[in-house]
Amino acid sequence: MLLDSASLYFRTFYGVPDTVVSPDGIPVNAARGFLDAIATLVRTRRPTDLVACWDDDWRPAFRVDAIPSYKSHRVVDNEPELGDTPDGLGHQVPIIADLLEAAGICRVGSAGFEADDVIGTLATRAKGTVEIVTGDRDLFQLVRDDQPIRVLYTAKGLGNLETVDEAWIAAKYGIPGQGYADYAVLRGDPSDGLPGVKGIGDKTAAALITAYGSVDGILDAARGRATPTGALTAGVLRKLAAAVDYLAVAHLVVLVRRDCPLPELTTQLPSAPADPDRLAQLGTRWGLQSALNRLREALAWP
Repeated sequence: MLLDSASLYFRTFYGVPDTVVSPDGIPVNAARGFLDAIATLVRTRRPTDLVACWDDDWRPAFRVDAIPSYKSHRVVDNEPELGDTPDGLGHQVPIIADLLEAAGICRVGSAGFEADDVIGTLATRAKGTVEIVTGDRDLFQLVRDDQPIRVLYTAKGLGNLETVDEAWIAAKYGIPGQGYADYAVLRGDPSDGLPGVKGIGDKTAAALITAYGSVDGILDAARGRATPTGALTAGVLRKLAAAVDYLAVAHLVVLVRRDCPLPELTTQLPSAPADPDRLAQLGTRWGLQSALNRLREALAWP
């Protein structure tokens, strides 16, 4: 099980009331929610291994160099490292990291890469079933049935997870099950500052990916290297021609990397806390003893 940690702690920050505070009145709602989320996932999904994948760089240079608008609207006060983390959440991120370390739950990022890339790398290396917990559609591109790699999509909450496989993607978007990345290139994503091809919406993007399999296949047909179909109208050809510079670099931004450098990892769920004294101290300091007890029960710690 691979956790998109930022997706999860943003969700718990907004999902757990900010009246959940430490003994000295500091909000710890996201931290409590994060612990409870892990406990719920372990109890209901029973993974043998779990990794909290971290954003060491939420706006990597290689993506910004390709498309400068990438997540540019999230930069706060011209300080890229700040991102758009809301007040009340920023101080909780290191608390979550401390809790994971003391519990012995694997947490890993990679300098210059996003958590998505860590997830892509670990999913590619895995030899068994992989479940990715996220509310981010970008990770749908990793889904495949033959390994299998699935997304547990949190859009409707942890109590109503959607299991995303190739059939789910085909039914939802009308595209081949492994065609999400190319589909995303065409339609874009304003939430990430990804412009897409102007004038090509969901339906046209789906028709093109279904007909040609990929952006490269579409461009081959547009250049006369493959037989065009009805989806490649004169209007679509004009729109593709106007977006040729964007299409040349879009995959550098959209594609999740599967080769980011990672240290040797112990990913197996711990049979006991790595540092029980430290974990107890953190529980007392932040008033999270009940959440830690729920985690202990889910992990069957003595």
